[in-house]
Amino acid sequence: MRRLKVLIVDDQRLMLDAIHSVLERDEDIEVVGEADSGEKVFPLVAQIGPDAVLLDVRMPGMDGLAVLEQIRERWASLPVIMLSGIDDPALVRAALERGASAFVLKHVHVRDLASALRQAVFGSIFRPLDLLGPVKENAQVEAGLSDRELSILEVLESGASNQQIAKQLFLAEQTVKFHLTNIYRKLGVSTRTEAVHYAYEKGLVERPLSYVA
Repeated sequence: MRRLKVLIVDDQRLMLDAIHSVLERDEDIEVVGEADSGEKVFPLVAQIGPDAVLLDVRMPGMDGLAVLEQIRERWASLPVIMLSGIDDPALVRAALERGASAFVLKHVHVRDLASALRQAVFGSIFRPLDLLGPVKENAQVEAGLSDRELSILEVLESGASNQQIAKQLFLAEQTVKFHLTNIYRKLGVSTRTEAVHYAYEKGLVERPLSYVA
């Protein structure tokens, strides 16, 4: 299988080097270019033809959202994964409304960054917040769940094991365990059954027709 060609964009040299190092550890991903400003992205995309662009949101001059808009105009089908250290729902929504394939926070576990890229290119679970129903969105905010935690909760509803969840979401099993611990704490529950029951009651997960409270 051909390696996924990725162009990474960040105005901080240290971050560029760190991302490059992490992605190059994955045998399925090849970093084919780097840019430290928004203005340098377009000639690189035209020259290199990457399969995906990993794009920092906050940059001096032309910021990531402006770059994203121009990429969408010139290369409509090119997946763009936004990267940010700011966990702001409004910022996430703005990026996704402009056509971002995914929104990844910079404190994502290093083992999950490559998986997030693959999910964005081949079928993302990072959904636009507006596509979540108002009830689900409000419930997610009230519970303090991240999109990753909500995705795990949705798979948990199917009765999947930690290993199956990890495989389905392209995560390390230890990462799934870590997120489940946080989910239980945020929901105030101690078991999978209680977590799923809470999700049904609050509208976080669609209640099956056969479910009885």
